[in-house]
Amino acid sequence: MMDQQNDLAQALKVIESTIRKCEKIKPKFLEGSPQNTLLRNRLKSLALSSDLITCVAEQKETGSYSEDELTQALPPIISIISKCAAAQQKHEIGSRYHLQCQKIIDAMTISKQLIQEEIEKIT
Repeated sequence: MMDQQNDLAQALKVIESTIRKCEKIKPKFLEGSPQNTLLRNRLKSLALSSDLITCVAEQKETGSYSEDELTQALPPIISIISKCAAAQQKHEIGSRYHLQCQKIIDAMTISKQLIQEEIEKIT
């Protein structure tokens, strides 16, 4: 249980950092542009992930999202995992950037798992 709590805390830290970074670059994209839409969807997914992780860590009830919201949250999370895995391969194992990518992959994998578990509860 202690390991799970630590994993959840680390994942939450990474997700909150990612949200801040996304918010920072949001003004650079024109409203209605594909990049803006992608970023908006990513932010929604990350906020949902942050909420789920917080609920699980605090052992609170999580069932406040619809199946549709949960299903729509998965593709951006999967995309982040895929993009980080691709970026990670361009860097030496053990390098700062490689480790940073791994932290994001780990956090998003936890997020993906929690979203999938929530979908399973509903269906």
